[in-house]
Amino acid sequence: MLYRDHTKPIGERTEHLLGLMTPEEKVGQLIQLFGWQTYEYREGNVELTDDFKRRVREGGVGALYGTLRADPWTGVTLENGPGPRAGAEAVNAIQRYVLEHSRLGIPLLIGEECSHGHMAIGATVFPVPLLIGSTWNVDLYREMCRAVALETRAQGGAVTYSPVLDVVRDPRWGRTEECFGEDPYLIGEFAVASVEGLQGDELSSGSSVGATLKHFVAYGSSEGGRNAGPVHIGKRELLEVDMYPFRKAVEAGAVSIMPAYNEIDGVPCTSNRELLQDVLRGEWGFGGMIITDCGAIDMLASGHDTADGGEEAAVQAVQAGIDMEMSGEMFGRYLLQALRSGRLEEKTVDEAAARVLDLKFRLGLFEQPFADPDRAEQVIGSPEHAELARAIAAEGIVLLKNNGVLPLSASQGKVAVIGPNADVSYNQLGDYTSPQRRDRVATVLDGIRGKLSGEPERVRYAPGCRIKDTSTEGFEPALQAAAWADTIVLVLGGSSARDFGEGSIDLRTGASKVTENELSDMDCGEGIDRMSLHLSGVQLELMKQLKPLGKPVVVVYINGRPVAEPWIDEQADAILEAWYPGQEGGHAVADILYGDVNPSGRLTLSFPVDAGQLPVYYLGKRSRGARYLEGDSQPRYPFGFGLSYTEFSYSGLQVEPAEIRADGTAEVTVEVENTGSRGGAEVVQLYISDLVSRVTRPAAELKGFRKIYLEPGEKQTVTFKLNAGQLSYIGTEYKPVVEPGTFRIRVGRNVNDTLDTDLAVLEE
Repeated sequence: MLYRDHTKPIGERTEHLLGLMTPEEKVGQLIQLFGWQTYEYREGNVELTDDFKRRVREGGVGALYGTLRADPWTGVTLENGPGPRAGAEAVNAIQRYVLEHSRLGIPLLIGEECSHGHMAIGATVFPVPLLIGSTWNVDLYREMCRAVALETRAQGGAVTYSPVLDVVRDPRWGRTEECFGEDPYLIGEFAVASVEGLQGDELSSGSSVGATLKHFVAYGSSEGGRNAGPVHIGKRELLEVDMYPFRKAVEAGAVSIMPAYNEIDGVPCTSNRELLQDVLRGEWGFGGMIITDCGAIDMLASGHDTADGGEEAAVQAVQAGIDMEMSGEMFGRYLLQALRSGRLEEKTVDEAAARVLDLKFRLGLFEQPFADPDRAEQVIGSPEHAELARAIAAEGIVLLKNNGVLPLSASQGKVAVIGPNADVSYNQLGDYTSPQRRDRVATVLDGIRGKLSGEPERVRYAPGCRIKDTSTEGFEPALQAAAWADTIVLVLGGSSARDFGEGSIDLRTGASKVTENELSDMDCGEGIDRMSLHLSGVQLELMKQLKPLGKPVVVVYINGRPVAEPWIDEQADAILEAWYPGQEGGHAVADILYGDVNPSGRLTLSFPVDAGQLPVYYLGKRSRGARYLEGDSQPRYPFGFGLSYTEFSYSGLQVEPAEIRADGTAEVTVEVENTGSRGGAEVVQLYISDLVSRVTRPAAELKGFRKIYLEPGEKQTVTFKLNAGQLSYIGTEYKPVVEPGTFRIRVGRNVNDTLDTDLAVLEE
């Protein structure tokens, strides 16, 4: 048959196959079932469920979600779930049954969660995206994405539901950790790198997966930082800020997009035809697949209340441009019914099914639907990938404060390692993480013990307290350890380890629910939004008990959102922001504590002094006001901030030519010198300010960055190109414009510490 002939153009193959399909089979291609529910894995054997077999024979399955996903929602554990080889064999058994028992033998699209590593047993757990953004190293992230794609495709996963390109506007939002930061330009650079890394040079290769951009759009701008809350945003800001990273990733060739749960100006993204058809497909030319988030269509009828029942919700979604429903519940129940009643045109279903089939052809699934168990066993969780995870963690950890106590000396002194995150492995991994063997995760205590492996008696450990619990019964052992030590390493923060308590998981979406379960430390992650940015529980009190001992206190934060604790900012001798650093995070923290790695992470979120300042992102307008009664509106730590064990000086900022026309290009150069005594990396940041414009503009906008490494005394000239695209903004007609006038060019180490010069844009 023509559709099986790989020498024919994909368009012809898709058209031919679509012409052979029944309405039931077409609708089936739009349905994605929960993959872990399609089989049972017992003692090394895979047995497919009767319900799944029936759905296949009836043509009602196009894709599976989370076939290898392991976490409390799926109920897949280290004890009952398949490892790397068995996972590949399970996917092969599923695909084999589909090919042999469906009428046309159309392979399934296997979609997996891979935000910071494949969410499957045995896969490498990389740092969360918030730490990855803090590396300011897109090349390193691209390398990580290649590793994630290799591990995922080796087990049969063909698409991933990442990257998350949401622009964070309120860090009280529990999904802040899944994002790169608050700046659209920086997120856009990581967006392009993710598409290049995940999809590779050839989408059909055995080491590539399709990237799904999420969540389209403005999901990070929800009301009050509450997950999936309404979004109040103007069209100009939507185009300039929240849409920008998605457009960059579409231009890079991303093959799939997931709309957000939220509404914008009263219209849910899942049914927003203007967003999905007019902008995404029309203006941007996106030809890939659009898949809903889990339960999003149901929300149209039960949450947003823009649809009167399930059938209307399903019809609204597919008519708006949705091609596939994650979970498949609403499409499976109602689309055929809507077709038969005439409420839905078959042409609409044909267009959606064609896009799904097109993606399957592009992925090469018709030629190679099976995983390679041998390869899966070899590459998944490999030592090389673990080393990469450690390198990324080390580059993304941010030194916020240092009064000279760091780096520590491995040759002298006793260390008390204290705190609820010092030796709890799951607390440093972040949300969307599979179960892990304890020996595969290096905690901060593990890392410090490794540095002092020849003298274990120099380290004492006491947790002191838990993340959320109010008990202080652990304070006394912690104080005793601290009194004995010369230096205190206090590891505080939060946890996104999913709650195992009964009723703590939303059975529709997998998001965690806020519970009173005393066993849970979870205070961050999907579904866990907060009213404040203070430390949970009695962690601050623990620090206040330790400080009077007069010992140097190094605070290490392991968390998924900024912490606002002014007393700790003032009283700690040193502060490291480690985010959720992944399986190798403890080694990376120790590498920095003991000076084997010079910290080079820089913040991609502004840290407020207090949650009452929010929103506090740097990209705010010049006209937004300066202060409150209690203090000014400046953050505690500004965007781009981060310290080093060495010093860097900037000089000689120049722009050539100093005058250009609107379609011209200018070259910005600056000289950076390492004036300290250690080699280190610096993130050189370029900002612009449009001094006078018809529409109010931000005080500064990031338009370029370079991460460079310099030895002591070494100088380097860093060059940036500025063109019309970087100087433009969305004008009064909602089109990009470059207005004549003066632009202030700022280059430096963070948004509040720059050298300045001017660039003139002339009248045409």
